[in-house]
Amino acid sequence: MTRTLKSIIRAQGRLRKLNPVAIIDIGSNSVRLVIYEGLSRSPTPMFNEKILCGLGAHIASTGRLDDEGVERALAALRRFRVLADQVGADEMYPLATEAARVAENGPDFTQRAEEILGCKIRILSGNEEATYAANGVACGFVSPVGVVADMGGGSVEFTAIDGKPIGKSISLPLGGLRLVDESNNDVMSARKLVKEQLANNPVLAKQKGGTFYAVGGTWRSLGRLHMARANYPLAVMHNYEISAKEAKRLCSRLTGKNGSAMRGIEAVSTNRRHLLPFGAVVLSEIMRQMQPEKIMFSALGVREGYLYSLLPPKVQKADPLITAAEEFAVLRARSPANSRELVRWTGRAFKAFGVKETEEEKRYRKAACLLSDITWRSHPDYRGDQALNLISNADFVGVDHPGRAYLALASYYRHEGLMKEDVSPEIIAIASPRIRERARLLGALFRVGFLLSAAMPGVLPKTRFEEARGDGYLLTAPKSHADYYGERLQRRINGLSSVLQYPVEWALD
Repeated sequence: MTRTLKSIIRAQGRLRKLNPVAIIDIGSNSVRLVIYEGLSRSPTPMFNEKILCGLGAHIASTGRLDDEGVERALAALRRFRVLADQVGADEMYPLATEAARVAENGPDFTQRAEEILGCKIRILSGNEEATYAANGVACGFVSPVGVVADMGGGSVEFTAIDGKPIGKSISLPLGGLRLVDESNNDVMSARKLVKEQLANNPVLAKQKGGTFYAVGGTWRSLGRLHMARANYPLAVMHNYEISAKEAKRLCSRLTGKNGSAMRGIEAVSTNRRHLLPFGAVVLSEIMRQMQPEKIMFSALGVREGYLYSLLPPKVQKADPLITAAEEFAVLRARSPANSRELVRWTGRAFKAFGVKETEEEKRYRKAACLLSDITWRSHPDYRGDQALNLISNADFVGVDHPGRAYLALASYYRHEGLMKEDVSPEIIAIASPRIRERARLLGALFRVGFLLSAAMPGVLPKTRFEEARGDGYLLTAPKSHADYYGERLQRRINGLSSVLQYPVEWALD
C-alpha cells in the first residue's frame, strides 16, 4: 500500500507518527493476528482476530500437528495475510511456538505457511518464548518483580523478572492441550505429570514469596472466572490480582467433581472451559513451590514482548501509562500543551497545600491531567459519565485497578461537580478513601484550571498557589491577568476551598 493511499485512509483519530505493524502468533491452541497502531511503548491493537485451531491437540500421543488443525491454521493465515495488507501494515512478524517447534510435521507446515504469508516464520525456542513473555510483562507493568509464567497449549515458560528478565528461563511441556492429551483428559493423572515436571524448579525456588505473573489464555480465563464469582466491578483483566489463598481455593474448586458446573463458569468461553482444570493443576503446584504473595494476571505476553524487544532502550524505559495518556491528549484534548501545563500546575498546588504523594500517586496525577480533557466533544450533561467509563476501561497498561479509579474519578468530579455522590458504585468499590480524596482535590483543581485557562496554554504557568498570611491560600496571578477573574471562576475557587476546608482567595501581584 502506497504512502499516498495510507494518508488518504488514515483517520484523524490515529497517531500520525506511527505505521501499523502485524504480529501473527502461531500457537499450539490458537492462531492469532494482532495489528497494532505502531511500534510504541504502549502498543494499541487496531485489529485482533483469533482462530482456535488446536495444532498441538494430539502432539504428545502422535508427535504430529493435528491434520485438521493444520488446514484450519493455513486457511486462517491466508485471511490474516490479506487483512494485514488491507490495514497497511509496514511490517509483519509471524511467530510460531512449541507445537511447530517439536512436531514431526512442523517443518512441512512451516514451509506451507511461509508460502502463504510470503515471508519467513520465526520459530521461537523455549528460551526465546520465555524471554518474550517476560518482556510482555516488562512492557505492561512498572518495575515488575517475581516470576513470569506463560501457559500455552503445548508448554509453560518460566522466567524470573526484576524490571526485566533475569537468569535462565525454563520451558516445560505442561501446556493445556498437551496435558489433556498425555493424561487422557484425566485431571488426577495430569496432577502427577505436573508434579514430576515441576519438581525442584529453580526459577520458582529463587523467587519464593514474590509475585506470580500469569500469562496466557488459560490463566486469563481462570482470572475471568474469579472475577465473575467475586462480582468484581471492573472487567479489565490486565493487572487484576488475587491473593494466593483465593487462587488456591479457586483451583481446588475447579479440579473437584463439579468444577465444570461452578457458578460463574459462563464467563469463560466454551472453547476454554475444558482447559481450566488443567491450568488450575499447574497453578496449584506452582503456588505450592513458590508460595507467592499474590497472582497478577497480564494481558500482555509474547506478542507485545517481541515488539517491546524491537524498541530502543530509551523508549523501553519510558512509563507506559504516561505514554498512553500523552497519546490520548494528542488525539482528543483541545490542547495537549494545556494538559501538560496542568501536570506542573497541579504538582505545585499539591506542594503548596502540603499534600504528600507517593511516586505512584505522582504518576497517576500526571496521567489524570493528560486525560482530563478527552471528552470535551461530548454533550456537557454526559462528559463526566463518559470520562468515568472511558478512562476506567481504557486499554492502558502500567496502572493497577485502584489507579484506574483515581484517573477516572478526577475527570468525573471535574465535569460533574465536587459534591455529586451518585458516582458509579463499581468505581467506588475499588477506590480507597485516600484515592477518592485525592481525586476530588484534583477534580477541584481541574475545575479552576480549565475555567481560568479556557483549556488553552499560556495562563496556568503565570499563576500559583501560596499560603495566605492568616488561614488559607491565595491563587495569585499577575496584574496583567486581572480580567481573567469573574463570578464563575470565584464559584470554582469556592469549591476548591470546600475540598481543602480552608479558604482560597484570588489575588494579584
